[in-house]
Amino acid sequence: MSIKIVTDSTCDLPQSVVADYGIAVVPLYINIGRQSYLDGVDLSRQEFYERLPDCDPPPTTALPGPQKFRQVYGGLAEEGATGILSIHISISLSVVLGTARLAARETKAVPVTVFDSRQLSLGTGFLVVTAAKAAAEGRSMDEIIALLEEQISRTHVFAALDTLEFLWRGGRMSWAVARLGNLLRIKPLLRMYDGNPTAERVRTHKRAIQKLVSWLSDLIPLEQVALVHTHAPHRAQHLLQQAQHLLPEGEALSVDITPVFGVHLGPGAVGFACVTAQGE
Repeated sequence: MSIKIVTDSTCDLPQSVVADYGIAVVPLYINIGRQSYLDGVDLSRQEFYERLPDCDPPPTTALPGPQKFRQVYGGLAEEGATGILSIHISISLSVVLGTARLAARETKAVPVTVFDSRQLSLGTGFLVVTAAKAAAEGRSMDEIIALLEEQISRTHVFAALDTLEFLWRGGRMSWAVARLGNLLRIKPLLRMYDGNPTAERVRTHKRAIQKLVSWLSDLIPLEQVALVHTHAPHRAQHLLQQAQHLLPEGEALSVDITPVFGVHLGPGAVGFACVTAQGE
């Protein structure tokens, strides 16, 4: 059985990884003014984040329709796939999963299983790679899903935002609260675990970094870890230096978070996506 893996552009996997494992990625849309861009195709992340502070009105995001997923599923069937596993951002954060499920029901050429990663960014990306590796080894659909369910229990993503402005601009917060928060130097901290997004806040960037390192320390030993940021490589490097003693050997991956999230997070956010080591 030839199982192929599909995901969406919020997984934040580098293109080289996507190519190496033969993963199909369905891009979401970024709307800036009257122009619509395919995430990761028509607009680079560097260009998006450079334009973001001056965008008026603020950018918005949009989902691909079911037909986009059907096209991908149908193309993989034509290439010889006998099964498809479509892994997507947590349903608690987006309705991408619902769109994929609709497309799966309408796809007759090949059976499609749609899976809720219960994560975002590289939390989803790590699961996608695990699935692709298992599929390449000839594992069955049930075996792959069991691997993913186990990994979800060990997967965490958390980050510190630099500003409240973009939560306000995206309608997630009132102007008065955002203004006061910025005056008080409040830094929101966002966490995602097993489909449950939570938030905390601290004052000052220094305390935010300390909190991120503390959370990471609570999770060691780690099997996988990556830095995630909204076009803030210098801040990511600083965070890496603070947490280096907690990381497994090898170079840590560092990626720009998709503009789909950057619309609301704004530039300067930094954090970690990690998978804890399996118990003995």
